[in-house]
Amino acid sequence: MANFAKSSVPRFAVEVYQNEYLPEGGREVNAIVTVTSTGGGTTGGVAPAGSTPVRAPGRAPNAAVVLMVDCSGSMDHPPTKMRNARDATAAAIDTLREGTRFAVVAGTHVAEDVYPGNGRLAVADARTKEQAKEALRRLSAGGGTAIGSWLRLADRLLGAAEADIRHGILLTDGRNEHEAPEDLRAALDSCSGRFTCDARGVGTDWEVKEVTAIATALLGTSDIVADPAGLAADFTRMMENAMGKEVADVALRLWTPVGVEIRFVKQVAPAVADLTGRRTGAGPRSGDYPTGSWGDESRDYHVCVLVPEAGIGQEMLAARVSLVLPDPTGAGTPQTLSQGLVRAVWTDDVAASTSINPQVAHYTGQAELAQVIQQGLDARKSGDRDGATAKLGRAVQLASASGNQDTAKLLSKVVDVVDAATGTVRLKAKVAEADEMTLETRSTKTVRVKK
Repeated sequence: MANFAKSSVPRFAVEVYQNEYLPEGGREVNAIVTVTSTGGGTTGGVAPAGSTPVRAPGRAPNAAVVLMVDCSGSMDHPPTKMRNARDATAAAIDTLREGTRFAVVAGTHVAEDVYPGNGRLAVADARTKEQAKEALRRLSAGGGTAIGSWLRLADRLLGAAEADIRHGILLTDGRNEHEAPEDLRAALDSCSGRFTCDARGVGTDWEVKEVTAIATALLGTSDIVADPAGLAADFTRMMENAMGKEVADVALRLWTPVGVEIRFVKQVAPAVADLTGRRTGAGPRSGDYPTGSWGDESRDYHVCVLVPEAGIGQEMLAARVSLVLPDPTGAGTPQTLSQGLVRAVWTDDVAASTSINPQVAHYTGQAELAQVIQQGLDARKSGDRDGATAKLGRAVQLASASGNQDTAKLLSKVVDVVDAATGTVRLKAKVAEADEMTLETRSTKTVRVKK
């Protein structure tokens, strides 16, 4: 059992789980890479053996946070929605750590920094928190929705701060109707890598794919708050999580030998996120995949590579996986926080070469689960009942087999389960919009392998 004790120095460790054995002619190598950060966040912890401290003890991270609140006209329907949004933002402000720089942005078809204003950030203390909450009380609903402008303003505000952690929290209740889709995409491209952002949709009149795309691009979380009365608790949890972050801009670096092809790199826990297309070059045969900000937490990544064919008894290093932190000046060598090795060994032992590593098997199923839920819901919306039944039935089967009880419960609100083991289901005749949106929003959340 882990012995938890408070430390101010975050440390990282990498563990690799794989079946390294391939049959003669075998090429595909799969590995689950578990990355654990301990000793620097709000929960504390003893650093894993062999891990590297990120900074000297005693220096707390500087953080800057921008809260973006939807103030469009739809937030007044019903009027309690705007009041709940103000109260939730106030609760988040109360959760700010003393000394954190912060700002509040009111978002409509334009973006306005309503506190402290003039393109500045305030420093959190009792006085500035009360001033910010007073500014919140003056917010009212009116106007349209142009989320890209909110993000660009947040980027300008956070970019002016010399902070280790730069974070946004975005709340919307509607679709991004007052700017073109390409404007939002351009804003996300511009902000990517500059700050992380959690996004929340309140009610049921917003677009799930829009909100999840924001969180995915900015390496944050997304969720639905169907009942506005739950906003304060959700915002408090989000801010507590943000305040627990200790290290930003950590990258998963993958080095591969000559002749090795990378098929994909995905985060698979706590949620599925494909990082393959986000690679940036990092020297000969090396590439970096962004992972965002870290506190005390553990995440799993699935790395899949194709190696050259080799004969029985041969072995090779298929990939080296490292956690790196860039030099803040941009001039020095990145700091390697921890690393692990992915191997390939060719054998004529059929039992060894055909065995699937439990971690790889589990997360392959979890990635498929997220995919078939999305496909099933899309089929249902398009009127393809047979396709929806098949895909959502497969989702029920996968959720049951992997022990993903949260997703199984969400699925049971969309389909009647006849037999979970075989994936036999019937589509429900009537489904509450909030239940369908909750399933879609949370479809990528995974459970870890049972030890």
